[in-house]
Amino acid sequence: MYKYGLHGKLKATEGNGDKLAAILLEASKLVSTAKGCNLYIISKDKNDKDSVWVTEAWDSKEDHDNSLRVEGVRELISQAMPILNGQPEKGQELVILGGAGIN
Repeated sequence: MYKYGLHGKLKATEGNGDKLAAILLEASKLVSTAKGCNLYIISKDKNDKDSVWVTEAWDSKEDHDNSLRVEGVRELISQAMPILNGQPEKGQELVILGGAGIN
């Protein structure tokens, strides 16, 4: 069975890249225990201090969608929204075939 993956970039307003990364790292702690979460990685873009990348692997799209209901996640989203530089870019939806670390 294939896994569901997402990979996308969030751009903060100027000077807020670290703050956005901190919020997303808190979110990663919450969703890491959600049903179906295999991977939730937050990365900084070394060439753009205000961009943060999120890479996720889930058992299914449904598990990903349900992770938005984990207690505390909505609050973190509401903290991130005011410091985003526009709407988040639509991330790449991926069909994960396998690889190291993917069960």
